[in-house]
Parts: sequence; C-alpha cells; structure tokens
Amino acid sequence: MNPYISVVIPSYNEEKRIAKTLQRFKEYLSVQDYTYEVLVVVDGARDNTAEVAEKFSLDWTQLKVVNNKQNHGKGFVVKQGMLEAKGEYRVFTDADNSTDIKHLEKMIPKFKEGFKVVIGSRDYKDAIGAKQAIPQSGFKRLLGNMGNIFIQVVAVFGIWDTQAGFKGFSAEAAEKIFSKATIERWGFDIEVLALARKFGYKIAKIPLYWENDTESHVKLSSYLGVLRDTVKVRINLWSGKYNAK
Repeated sequence: MNPYISVVIPSYNEEKRIAKTLQRFKEYLSVQDYTYEVLVVVDGARDNTAEVAEKFSLDWTQLKVVNNKQNHGKGFVVKQGMLEAKGEYRVFTDADNSTDIKHLEKMIPKFKEGFKVVIGSRDYKDAIGAKQAIPQSGFKRLLGNMGNIFIQVVAVFGIWDTQAGFKGFSAEAAEKIFSKATIERWGFDIEVLALARKFGYKIAKIPLYWENDTESHVKLSSYLGVLRDTVKVRINLWSGKYNAK
C-alpha cells in the first residue's frame, strides 16, 4: 500500500546538517496518523552526506537514500525523487530544514480541499503570515525582488516567491509536471510552476516561517542561472516543447 505522504529531500554536501534535519523529521512524522516515506536524494556530494543518511535508514524503515555519484543540480534530484516517490501526496523540502516539517499541517488541509499543487511562500504578498525569522542580507533581498519581477513578467505572474524550497503535489500532478520538467538546476521551481499553470492546476499558497541558513549553497551565479532558466521556460512554452508526449 502506498504511503499518504512522501517527503523528498534534495541534498548536496549536507553531512553537517542532514542528521539534525532527519532527526527532526523522524520525531515529527512518527507521531502522525498517516503513513509516510522520506527520500533523501543525494546530488553527487563530495562529503559523507549519503553515509550519514544511510546510517539513519538502518533503524528507520520509512527512510530511503538515493545516492547519485554525479552532480546534476537540485532540479534533477527533485525530479528524480518526485517521480520515484510513491506517496498520494509528494512534498520536497530543503535539507537545512529552513522550513520546518511542521508546515505540513498547513499544506495537508489544502490537499483535502482539492488543490493538487500547494506551495510555501516567504512573502506576505502571497500568503498572510509569511515571515522570515532571520532576514536575508540586503543584497540578496534586492536581487530577489528584482529577479521576481522579471520571473513574473516572463513566466509565472502572480507568485511573489517562486523559489521557496517547500512545495507539494498530488501524485497525479507530480507525475504529469515532473515528467515534463527539463531544467536541472536552480531555475527548476519556475518551470514546475509554469507547467502547473499550463496543465490547469490551481496553485494554493501557504505562509512559511522561514529561517535563513547562513551556510546556504545559493550564490550570485545561482540567481543569474535562475533568470537564464526563466527565459528557457518561456521559450519552451512558446515552442510547444512541453506538448510532446
């Protein structure tokens, strides 16, 4: 019997943080009244991320570790995890636990209301109550705001926070959207949201209480990559690339 919830954790060089995150997930999920599975998908890590996660799996049968030897990008491993997951609903979240797993309590009611795509947002313009515990640097906020305006104009109008790492999908939506996804790195969120819109899925938004991690892997080049990928998404939509069977 398939689990009710699948949680996918894309991971790259997370040996210092993944154990704390998994412990928190295990404590929370083990007392819920639904079945679940957790998939840690390692993206060609150069440290012991996979080994640390696999140690957890020895006495936690709901945990599975997928260890890619080659680095592809966050988009690649999220897609891999979402398509390999078996849950009725599938959620991906970041390995640093910047969005606590307890936010599932806001997401699951939206699924029960009939939404097949539910995203978390750190921006109050998307969802009242969204808050960042430790604000990002002024430079990152400026880049984010400027980039978001561009993203809305080009690809996904009306979503102020496309990049938050807490998004959920029904099994149907996950398989339809991620089977068409092509972007392997940071811009994958935009493609996923654009595909959700293309396929007619109404997107629900929930507010996040987000704790910025100073050791984040996101760099200036990542922001620039997101903008480049946004243009790719628009070109793909215009060209009908996503229409192919």
